[in-house]
Amino acid sequence: MITFRSITPALAGFALLAQVAATPALAGPKIEQWTAPNGAHVLYVESHALPLVDIQVDFSAGSAYEPADKAGLAGLTRSLLEAGAGELDEQQIADRIADIGAQVGGSTDNDRSGLSIRSLSSPAERDAAVELAASLLAQPSFPADILERERTRAIAGLREALTKPATLAARRFNEALYPGHPYGTSVTPESLEAITRDDLIDFHRQHFGPQRASLAIVGDVDRATAEQIATRLTERLPPVKPAPPLPTPAPTQPTTVHITNPSAQAHILIGQPGMAREDADYFPLLVGNYVLGGGGFVSRLTKEVREKRGFAYSVYSYFAPQQVAGPFQIGLQTRGSQTEEALGVVRDTLTGFIAEGPGTAELQAAKDNLINGFGLRLDSNAKILDYVAMIGFYRLPLDWLDTYPQKVAAVSVEQVRDAFTRRIRSEQLVTVIAGGDGDTAASASAPAAAQTEQ
Repeated sequence: MITFRSITPALAGFALLAQVAATPALAGPKIEQWTAPNGAHVLYVESHALPLVDIQVDFSAGSAYEPADKAGLAGLTRSLLEAGAGELDEQQIADRIADIGAQVGGSTDNDRSGLSIRSLSSPAERDAAVELAASLLAQPSFPADILERERTRAIAGLREALTKPATLAARRFNEALYPGHPYGTSVTPESLEAITRDDLIDFHRQHFGPQRASLAIVGDVDRATAEQIATRLTERLPPVKPAPPLPTPAPTQPTTVHITNPSAQAHILIGQPGMAREDADYFPLLVGNYVLGGGGFVSRLTKEVREKRGFAYSVYSYFAPQQVAGPFQIGLQTRGSQTEEALGVVRDTLTGFIAEGPGTAELQAAKDNLINGFGLRLDSNAKILDYVAMIGFYRLPLDWLDTYPQKVAAVSVEQVRDAFTRRIRSEQLVTVIAGGDGDTAASASAPAAAQTEQ
């Protein structure tokens, strides 16, 4: 199934410290970077723990760069990279991947589209995998029959998803947070039907070039070999213009949207645009959110909504930083008949947290948890690759992993309260409620219209 939208939740912390104040932080992996002669940005981590090399090539070619009337174009373009390349058809590509023991994958989100490769580091297998990946990136044939097949599958999957309250809530929430903004566009059956093979060719030609490329290479290769890999993967790509900056999302207006659905459970989302990947308030918001709703069973929202009142099995909050302000989101499911009561508790909890900030003990527990998770976050090449790719694509400092624990540890109650007071505003919160009409008590008062806004 092709995925056209992906919001990655805000990253958890990275460090392994027995005592933050007294013990030096465990260093993250040594990251080297350079710019290839053709303009591609490269980050590299040498690791000989396993005879493997992991590579990710990301392009500023996410859904934010596709025409609104052809939403889904970025996802289809990326997905069909593996459907044909040069003289190789889909089956031949699959056979070649199997023969060399490689793994090839990728994804598309708002900001980027990417291809990932995992291969043995022995020269024969590694070179074959890199050569194949280079062909997929530079010479996709976008077969018309496979485009039709994938489009049909995507439309069928989308139509099924549109019967589910979780999908309806997520789409309407995203549209309400980003009206008129590229982040707010939703894929529709009509937008998928409008996409042609020529659209895929043009999108690839405009966006999949070295000037928009960021490569992350992690594993059992030396610097010279990593440079060769980066060159081979990008040397045949067409030159493109650098990605234009995305517009800053406009402040939202307080809105409540009701979407009728026969489900007994109401799916509730509350939020507003939150923070960008590079944000001065990143750490106070991250640590504060752990206390509010990111810490699972120890969060305030869970204690107030689940433990004290039993309104929901799970309630959460998160920031999803992106190129520009990604969403701040609170989510829960509850019986339709108790929607208003549950919403009242969530809003009161959020308002109280913004006004007071975390308690001293809450803050320390949040910092300890974020910091002590460092080892588990970086215990494999694949996990390191994810973070290195993120650092490279968003042009974060190379010592981002090294300084993360110190920055988490330095967050104070006052900083959290100040950041939340300035950034999360009740007069900008969007609320979307989908479903709950199947709950007997709720059905009697369900709105007649399929959707109402207040």
